[in-house]
Amino acid sequence: MIILKNVVLRRGAKVLLNGASTTINPGEKVGLVGRNGAGKSTVFALLNRSLHEDGGDLSMPSAWRLAQVAQDMPETSQGATDFVIEGDTHLVAAQAEVQAANDSNDGERMAHAYMALYDAGEHDARSRAQALILGLGFAVADLDQPVNSFSGGWRMRLQLARALMCPSDLLLLDEPTNHLDLDALVWLEAWLQRYAGTMIVISHDREFLDSVTGVTLHIDGAQLNRYSGNYSSFEEQRAEKMSLQQAAFSKQQDKIAHLQKFISRFKAQASKAKQAQSRVKALERMEKIAPLLAEADFSFEFRPPASLPNPMLSLQDVSVGYPSPEGDPTVIVRGINRSVLAGQRIGILGANGQGKSTLVKTIAGTLAPTSGELIEGKGLNIGYFAQQELDVLKPADNPLEHMIALAKAVSASGKLSGQETREQELRNFLGMFNFSGDMVKQAVGSMSGGEKARLVLCMLVWQRPNLLLLDEPTNQLDLATREALSVALNEFEGTVMLVSHDRALLRAVCDEFWLVSRGGVAPFDGDLDDYQRYLLEEAKRQREQARAAGAASAASAASTASAQAAPVSAAPAPSPTSAPAKLDKQAQQQQQALLRPLKKELQQIEAEINAQQSEQTQLHEQLAASADPAVLAQAGKRLKTVEQALQELEERWLQLSEQIEQATAA
Repeated sequence: MIILKNVVLRRGAKVLLNGASTTINPGEKVGLVGRNGAGKSTVFALLNRSLHEDGGDLSMPSAWRLAQVAQDMPETSQGATDFVIEGDTHLVAAQAEVQAANDSNDGERMAHAYMALYDAGEHDARSRAQALILGLGFAVADLDQPVNSFSGGWRMRLQLARALMCPSDLLLLDEPTNHLDLDALVWLEAWLQRYAGTMIVISHDREFLDSVTGVTLHIDGAQLNRYSGNYSSFEEQRAEKMSLQQAAFSKQQDKIAHLQKFISRFKAQASKAKQAQSRVKALERMEKIAPLLAEADFSFEFRPPASLPNPMLSLQDVSVGYPSPEGDPTVIVRGINRSVLAGQRIGILGANGQGKSTLVKTIAGTLAPTSGELIEGKGLNIGYFAQQELDVLKPADNPLEHMIALAKAVSASGKLSGQETREQELRNFLGMFNFSGDMVKQAVGSMSGGEKARLVLCMLVWQRPNLLLLDEPTNQLDLATREALSVALNEFEGTVMLVSHDRALLRAVCDEFWLVSRGGVAPFDGDLDDYQRYLLEEAKRQREQARAAGAASAASAASTASAQAAPVSAAPAPSPTSAPAKLDKQAQQQQQALLRPLKKELQQIEAEINAQQSEQTQLHEQLAASADPAVLAQAGKRLKTVEQALQELEERWLQLSEQIEQATAA
């Protein structure tokens, strides 16, 4: 087990732990929580022995193998699978021993070395590594791509896969969910729930902590306070503890006031001097209960939009994707016919790579539709938080300079007429987001990820949008700021479209979901629990497809090899009038007879889909053109019916298409 006894830990002049003690038992899964700057990452440095305690004792089993995610960005042309395999340090050591044994020509050493190599799992190392890579959201085509061909977020996923690849007794995970989509997050939760060792995780995702931890360590007041249960249980226990502490403090203050009053009243009277003196001693002996010092809360709000066009925007037969150097664009999602109305709270769901961010970028205007028309409502003012928004900040500039530049840009665009741009008002606005004093002049490059995210939120709120497009806004936010964002979004009067792997935020903010899947966009009628089941089923389907494709490829290769190895005179090619040819013709006729009704129904379904899509387009135009509430209500009701019918028709179309493909393949 891990035992910390009266540990003192300093970082510069700041005392992070002061006489802290706790115990972590083998196999426990622990969430390490506390406000920003409390010392969570420093505790990790203590556990991996890159830092040493300034006082007290830390003991842990010397035989324990440690794994954690490297924080450096890998720069190598090595293939992704080989890079992850190297995370298994036990296997790498066994491979090195085999090489050394072969070079020594020592038969006994070679026998032991090859046995150790087998025990280290070389026979299935590649499949284990690829399972981790695919589980974290990579495509099959990415398995052997060079590591340095991926963007920073994807490289950090490879670092996570490398840590999971390493056999370990203690696993340290510092914000492992930051670069993950919801599908990869669901997979990671399932993997960690099966992990047999001791795990300590730092995370600002409450549902993730609830799912994978059973113990919570809270750093508060330079102490390590242990709570049994997950994060939600910790919050309940801590609230009760705080309530009791506050009640005890208030009661003690009443007693102190009573004693002090007696002392002040009778200390000068000889007859009461002895009693007064005894009360002075009682006051001195009393162990003072600390007042409840709640962590500083952070809150903000979106200002009321200047206007609320309805509908906000309309997508009419829109396809989205990316321009291609060859000329024809790469289309990811096609045939989108949707309207976004004032006040809607839309969560955009979809497995990794299906086109969620591409859709959001197209609505935001950073990508043009590859086809179709995107009609904006009059007065639409979009506030866009992109995944890479933090990269857009200028490291050398400070928050005040960013706000001054934004004020000038917005003023020039004419979006907010009469917007004040005086420096003091911008300073005051930054102060609402905890940028006060010297922080307004601090270079952004020296700020933490959470501070940068707060600056981006500040700039977003200042623009006074009526449509918020948020693509993974919580990646760098702590729990307090996530809570503040959730509250602010619920009070926001405009429309929200949200892509996030933070399920607590999605549950709190969104009342409807769009599913981006298989090249289309459709309403998702279930809740997030239904969606998680859908993701697991989709991952299973993709694995089966990949397995079938691999088996077909192997069978094809074997067939080719067999044909090449056969003697030329083994069998003459059948003539057009031979018996096998006749049997093939009969089989084809039978197949056509079976396929005919399926193809006929497919044609009917396609005709119905075209008719429904035509009516859907007309209804969207009617919603955009009319201001009559009665007309809008009737059109909206009919639109919902049409979209439901379209969804059912498209599901049937997919079923028929799969049946025809299977029959043709057979």
